[in-house]
Amino acid sequence: MTDILTIARARVLDEGRGLDREQALECLRLPGERLGELLALAHEVRMKWCGPEVEVEGIVSVKTGGCPEDCHFCSQSGRFSSPVRAVWLDVNELVRAAEETAATGATEFCIVAAVRGPDRRLMDQVRQGVEAIRRAVDINVACSLGMLTQEQVDELAAMGVHRYNHNLETARSHFGEVVTTHTWQERWDTCLMVRAAGMELCCGGIVGMGETLEQRAEFAVQLGELEPDEVPLNFLNPRPGTPFAGRPVVEGADALRTIATFRLALPRTILRYAGGREITLGDLGTREGMLGGINAIIVGNYLTTLGRPPARDLELLDELRMPIKALSRTL
Repeated sequence: MTDILTIARARVLDEGRGLDREQALECLRLPGERLGELLALAHEVRMKWCGPEVEVEGIVSVKTGGCPEDCHFCSQSGRFSSPVRAVWLDVNELVRAAEETAATGATEFCIVAAVRGPDRRLMDQVRQGVEAIRRAVDINVACSLGMLTQEQVDELAAMGVHRYNHNLETARSHFGEVVTTHTWQERWDTCLMVRAAGMELCCGGIVGMGETLEQRAEFAVQLGELEPDEVPLNFLNPRPGTPFAGRPVVEGADALRTIATFRLALPRTILRYAGGREITLGDLGTREGMLGGINAIIVGNYLTTLGRPPARDLELLDELRMPIKALSRTL
């Protein structure tokens, strides 16, 4: 039998085609002594098909907490006894956060809301925020506002929103164990509308929510079928008061194996470090992941959890001689 890394080198590195589900599963099952080989190949793939640049992004929540959905990992759900409570930011606070994000060298600023989907009030506030940010600072504006109608997709595109984030969260076969108040297909449909409207699509998920390795491989390939411009890769940070509060943190080696496998399944996609990397990987693991397929990073804090200080991430990029990606002018 031909070795999986030999197959991956020919298929992914040489031809630029992502792994299929069985091949991804083989990579996820590689023993620890081969992890270095897997990471090295993933880094080669990243450098060949994406280049050395790293996209830096900051995020802020315009509406935190009080969400009606029951995503079992999320402390912003109003259905759970988590300590997060509903809070709204005003436009001036959004502008200030965007300016602080741009000052780090970031090229992307994402406005996030904990909602099933945006109502008229939220859409109006986002419009005001996008207009004010574009007047004040030179940065791409992204949004993550839940599931959308076609009219809302068209409205966001007309505002000049550069990228829309809507995560599938996990494999289709596992989704019902994570969320029951809406379906995987509803999320998929929003993603298709976003792509068709000309906005960039950001779509990823969370690793460590009880999925099997087979389902992790399934998820990587389903993302490949969707062809998002960016995949944020989160690792579960179990939050108090949520149904997943007692789940274990993903082990560092397992996280790195997942990062490399997702890179081999998505050779041309922006693969972004997102939530949970601090407790899963720490400083050393973060560095290894940057040399194992990651080519984008969220700096600063996340929505309800703390991240690393931006200066530490920027120092790491400088040490690794990975330039920050320039501001994009295209949709």
